[in-house]
Amino acid sequence: MKLKKILRQIVPATAALLGLGAPIMAQPAMAEEVVLDRSDADPALWKLSDDDTTIYMFGTMHLLKPDLVWFDDAVSEAFAASDELVVEMVEPGDDVVQQEMMTHGIRTDGSTMSGALSAEQNARLAAAAEKLGMPVAMMEPMQPWFAGLILSLAPMEKLGYSGEAGVEKVLEAQAEERNMPISGLEGFSEQLGFFSTMTEEAQIGFLMEAVDQLDEAEAMYAEMEDAWGLGDVNATADLINEGMEATPEVYETLLVNRNANWADWVVGRMAQPGTVFMAVGAGHLSGDDSVQAMLAKRGLSVERVQY
Repeated sequence: MKLKKILRQIVPATAALLGLGAPIMAQPAMAEEVVLDRSDADPALWKLSDDDTTIYMFGTMHLLKPDLVWFDDAVSEAFAASDELVVEMVEPGDDVVQQEMMTHGIRTDGSTMSGALSAEQNARLAAAAEKLGMPVAMMEPMQPWFAGLILSLAPMEKLGYSGEAGVEKVLEAQAEERNMPISGLEGFSEQLGFFSTMTEEAQIGFLMEAVDQLDEAEAMYAEMEDAWGLGDVNATADLINEGMEATPEVYETLLVNRNANWADWVVGRMAQPGTVFMAVGAGHLSGDDSVQAMLAKRGLSVERVQY
């Protein structure tokens, strides 16, 4: 995989890992075997409203297979009723992506990846790179989180998951057709900063999780897509969030702190009239530390839209 191709895929991949909580860490299976109808997926949709303001909250998958049909029924109706689209981040141009990735993801002090890892970790990384057809030397100047991002992205592409088929791309295209305003809760540099400001220990843990999960990627992504498409928020929480609790720094950085910021944004937005369609990674709208849970602590009750 050439670096230029990697950089073109970084934005959806970064969003995916932030929205889903980094590499999915050794998750339990779904309690019941329920078959997803790929022609009629029904992801969870939530609603918060008062006399003059409505905010729909939709948990997204940033990378999907193109054959999954989900933009219909209540989701499309809620979107049609909305005045603006709010996503995690509005995608920047290629030049900005490249510059920010160099700033946040590449070492400038002369240190190397291999120097930061133990002999055993280096061996595991080399084996993973070989499995994916990547020269491990390509990762030498990278920060551990950046290498982990690349290793997490590679199997998604091979398995047919695409950012172009992801929820945000579909919603943004629909919004552009309607001349609907699109805004982001965060900036691209800010999102990369969530990774790059983690301690080296946490970044290496992130990288090694990506290394260790290569062989399990197909089953894990399929299970995650099924849980999302079935609207099973409990399974989504199990799959996406619970494993992160074993790595508190990653959990706090990528999930809890951002959810708190977004809950504050929602509180502020409720003071303005209008209807908003807010689309953020599914991991942020499931589990004990979800945006909805944080809003409940602020006295606001979010209801699930039944359909």
